[in-house]
Amino acid sequence: MANPPAMANPRGAPPLLHPRHRRLLRSPISRCAFLLLAFAAILLLSALRQVARVDFPRPDAPRQVSSEQLWVSDGYGYNACVVPTSRYKVPGKSDRYMTVRSNGGLNQMRTGICDMVAVARLVNATLVIPQLDKRSFWQDTSTFKDIFDQPHFIKALEGDVNIVDDLPESLQSAPRARKHFTSWSGASYYEEVKELWKNQKVVHIPKSDSRLANNGLPTDIQRLRCRCLYQALRFSNPIEDLGKKLVDRLRYRGKFIALHLRYEKDMLAFTGCTYGLSDSEANELRIMRERTSHWKLKDINSTEQRSEGNCPLTPNEVGIFLRAMGYPESTWIYLAAGEIYGGDKYISKLRSYFPNLVSKEMLATKEELEKFNSHASQVAALDYIISVESDVFVPSHSGNMAKAVEGHRRFLGHRKTITPDRRGLVELFDLLEKEKLMEGPELSSLVTDMHKYRQGSPRKRYGSLPGSKGRARLRTEEAFYENPFPECICLTGKH
Repeated sequence: MANPPAMANPRGAPPLLHPRHRRLLRSPISRCAFLLLAFAAILLLSALRQVARVDFPRPDAPRQVSSEQLWVSDGYGYNACVVPTSRYKVPGKSDRYMTVRSNGGLNQMRTGICDMVAVARLVNATLVIPQLDKRSFWQDTSTFKDIFDQPHFIKALEGDVNIVDDLPESLQSAPRARKHFTSWSGASYYEEVKELWKNQKVVHIPKSDSRLANNGLPTDIQRLRCRCLYQALRFSNPIEDLGKKLVDRLRYRGKFIALHLRYEKDMLAFTGCTYGLSDSEANELRIMRERTSHWKLKDINSTEQRSEGNCPLTPNEVGIFLRAMGYPESTWIYLAAGEIYGGDKYISKLRSYFPNLVSKEMLATKEELEKFNSHASQVAALDYIISVESDVFVPSHSGNMAKAVEGHRRFLGHRKTITPDRRGLVELFDLLEKEKLMEGPELSSLVTDMHKYRQGSPRKRYGSLPGSKGRARLRTEEAFYENPFPECICLTGKH
């Protein structure tokens, strides 16, 4: 029987095999050897591909980091401990009254309120529910009960301080002493302050922020501050309910980072940080700073601010940072922030690194947000709840919210909080810009090593900076509410 004709080679190409090679393949032994060689070649090619995948990653790929390293923070057995000591007594009735106006944004007011609770305890005065700041930059008309659960606040602290909704009717029109308490004052200062009530039954305090020292106060006063902030000063039910819903919607997607991105117009104008902005944008911020009377510093060198680590990271820099830390492109990121300056023009740079970037406006319905939208402090409270409950919290700049969230997360078991070393990162970002360094394993190694001990693990609160003197040194201490260790965190188990 004649052999079948050979298959024609398309497009006039030369024969795939020389006639002499075809004759050799007619032998069974030759065909077997050929097949074995072909199989060996396939295995070799496959092995080479595997080696290429493992040993030769993409030049811009970050160093591989385990899931545990990305998401888990070790609390080393430390827990919250806020039970009063045996020396602590329930307060008696007092005819002294303190009225307070809490100044600043949400978290400045929150920590100030808890300072005033502790002061009321020190001076044995009855605290009237504080008035909230309605004249700050945010112009929020919210009252105390709009933001906080007022009945719970009074009930939770009844063993610590007498708190009332308002002054007794007999004192409504009584003369009041007005006193600006000195910042960062200790217990001895407030022993002297008691004299104010000798002549008047009511003392009004126009500012509440930073009126207590960070260090050197009695343990029971420090623990009272913690009980106030982390247990008594709970948000109102509508805020708590929506906050928990948004957390659940994020958890449904998987683990997530809460990013406190301080890139709002007022923040950039106040700090004088204009890196990466256009000339017209930088000029707009300068004009805003000059026209805001209570911002004392007007002439700011933006380059110096940035090199000293005083500027918030830009959205693009945050993307580079988180990628270098090893977080994959698929990571969900919740944007805890106000309106970002420049809008999508700058946010798109962060989204190019992490497409799964969401905000409360994307998670909640229009109807759910409607009741909060005209109240900046209530919206900020939603961001606070989500930030505290996130798997990882990352602030792009220090500030009242960043400090309060970090302290709360430490109190709850040292949940992972990555605090960027902005000064060190700027040096790396500048090398990237000059093309003396490339994104990839080398940058990733430098960034992860730089932040090895900046991820929320237990440590004692920092004291004042070396060389600082007088009362000015108190400004350089780490804030009590940023890290309430050791007074409110200990190894002796939960209390």
